[in-house]
Amino acid sequence: MSKDFGRPPQAEGNQERVRQRLAEAASAAGAKETLTVEWRGVPLHVEVINMPVSDLYYNPATHRVRAQRSYDPARDRQLDVDPWSPASQAYLHHLLKALPADPSKEDPDYQVLRDSLQDFKQTDPGLITRDGVLVNGNTRRAALVELGVPHIRVGVLPESCTWADVDAVELSLQLRRDHRRDYSYVNRLLAIDEQFNLGRQPADIARDFRIRTATCEQDLWILACLRDLVERSRDGEAALRLLDFEDHQEKLRELHRRYVKESAVSRENADLLKESRLAAILLGFSKTDVRLIEPDFKARYLDKRLPEELNQAATAPAVAIPGLGRTVRAADPKVGAAKALTDSVLKAKAVAGTAETVAADRVIAASATFRTAREAVESAMETAGKDARVRKRKQAAPDRINDACQDLEQCITDLVMSRASRSLDEEALDEAVVKLRETLGRLAAQSARSISEPGEGIAWLLDVMSQKE
Repeated sequence: MSKDFGRPPQAEGNQERVRQRLAEAASAAGAKETLTVEWRGVPLHVEVINMPVSDLYYNPATHRVRAQRSYDPARDRQLDVDPWSPASQAYLHHLLKALPADPSKEDPDYQVLRDSLQDFKQTDPGLITRDGVLVNGNTRRAALVELGVPHIRVGVLPESCTWADVDAVELSLQLRRDHRRDYSYVNRLLAIDEQFNLGRQPADIARDFRIRTATCEQDLWILACLRDLVERSRDGEAALRLLDFEDHQEKLRELHRRYVKESAVSRENADLLKESRLAAILLGFSKTDVRLIEPDFKARYLDKRLPEELNQAATAPAVAIPGLGRTVRAADPKVGAAKALTDSVLKAKAVAGTAETVAADRVIAASATFRTAREAVESAMETAGKDARVRKRKQAAPDRINDACQDLEQCITDLVMSRASRSLDEEALDEAVVKLRETLGRLAAQSARSISEPGEGIAWLLDVMSQKE
């Protein structure tokens, strides 16, 4: 359910100003500008008016900066308590301009929007409630404030508008196919999750977001995973934030695809893969590096490189079944150890990233732990990469023969079809078969040199080619 943020201090004044300007627009001659929005399931045409930029309020419920609000926990709490205060509105102003993955920096996309408004003025109207709260156009208003533009064109929602309507209309406008600035990755996940918590089915949500149902379910899984990581990262006052995962979209999606595939064979291997890859993502490795991690990565490559404090086996007690007096085996100890390593990385990253509020000795220790873990994983990845390249070379020759077999199967089909249509070029086919014979002869010669104990297939090849000679 949508949170009710109440009414801003100038609500009554804005309502009166809106009434006056709507009346002026209705009585004016000529064509009237309107904006079409989806209002409670049906299209609604609302009139567009000019409003003073300084009289409007940023929407504290906007999906655009929902994840970034945690950038400054104290200001985030103040925003919940009094969203209309100058300090809270200033915090929203800052976040709307900020880079989603690092709110300490200005977003280049915001700079492009500001420059466009300066060069070409406002081309599309925003949208407000009668109280003067921006439903759409929050970032544009931030840019207009910086440019010193006194007025903004906005459509006006009906007087019966509620906070639930504000959320629904904002989301429907964002999902239109136009040049609107997209939500950041995590804010999009939060918007999907919000719709799911309202009781909507993934298929319906996927249709609204113009994605496949499987992608919607993937996004819900990833958000649940990220929230779990945030909780596991807590160490005193230090904790990671959802916005810390803004730049990892493709890595997380690949993780989900591989986790689902591995779960169909072994849930424990899937959990080992998940924990090891999450640790690598947290340590800042690239997508291609993360792909080197398989379920056996920790046991095969990493454990011998980890210092003792990062390589402690986790033993979980057996789980008792209430009322039966029986116990079942706990989770695989290897999974517990992998989780313990990921937790160590999580806590180290959280503490190292909050130097302003954590004691210096803890920050130094956390940074050292993070650095040690990264060096160990990097060394393990080098060996894993070498082994992967060796396996690829070993599989190269068999894979090429399998591909050739598929081409020959297609050739048989083509022969049948050409016979029916009398379109076969017999001379060209004969030349191709002669070339095949020569190629098989060279393959047999190299196989005889490379393979000391031929199996059935190689033995057949050697025998056939020796008869031809």
